[in-house]
Amino acid sequence: MTVTAEGSATVIINGETTRFLDIADRGLQYGDGVFTTLSVQEGVALFLDRHLARLQADARRLDIPFPCQAMLTEEVLRIACTHPECVLKIMLTRGVGGRGYLAPKPSKGTRILSAHGKPDFPKSIRESGVQARFCKIRLGLNASLAGIKHLNRLEQVLARAEWRDENIREGLMLDHEGFLVEGVMSNVFLVQDAGLRTPLLDRCGVAGVMRGLVLDSARDLGLAVEHARILPEEALGADEIFLTNSVIGIWPVSLLGGKKFPAGRVARLLTRQIDGMAARDLQSQKAGLARDATK
Repeated sequence: MTVTAEGSATVIINGETTRFLDIADRGLQYGDGVFTTLSVQEGVALFLDRHLARLQADARRLDIPFPCQAMLTEEVLRIACTHPECVLKIMLTRGVGGRGYLAPKPSKGTRILSAHGKPDFPKSIRESGVQARFCKIRLGLNASLAGIKHLNRLEQVLARAEWRDENIREGLMLDHEGFLVEGVMSNVFLVQDAGLRTPLLDRCGVAGVMRGLVLDSARDLGLAVEHARILPEEALGADEIFLTNSVIGIWPVSLLGGKKFPAGRVARLLTRQIDGMAARDLQSQKAGLARDATK
């Protein structure tokens, strides 16, 4: 029996252009899989190497089969060629398995790539910032899953259901001990005394690719970085707050918990740095594609 994928411009499942997935797939049955989401620009999947490296590391931690990287890259290029401006989602599941939690050995795995339209966020957000709120739903603690972008997203689904106000772009999530961890769809950074503080992700949360780019850029710029347990009141005492993911890039927070924040110098500095990295990655990948085309 199969289920149909809806709402995507293109879906490739195990190399085939199709919208049908076996209902016995463990990704559907148990959320038994990992994923990454990236931006495609001018036919290039930005920071693809970083996304694939994170995907492979997450799959390894869960003992999920990782496909041949060359094959996966070729499928990414297929989608990027037909959808040169899109959001690309790559999912890897443990594949089709029998009923019950015990996974079959060996498992073949399923790979799913889908193209989606880019969200129509106002361009002014990068300069003026966004409103955010604290969510009531708390994140459970589980060091075995900490940092992994796995398919179990029910905590985020419930958190995002807490508000309908279109002026609020993101919700910040705490763990069960009350420490700030991340946004519903983003990672979180505070700026204090010109240095960065970001939540520890050793007990829950997702270690995003854009988060990694920000950390690397901060070190290149000589900015101090601290990974810490951060209480909400500490966040409200920050000089700046900004959010990151691979689709939005960097969003300054302008309002949180009734307090206004500036779209400050550090967020602008890091935005310029990462924009430059993205431009270089775009040109490098285009040059590589041009070389391959002449072979």
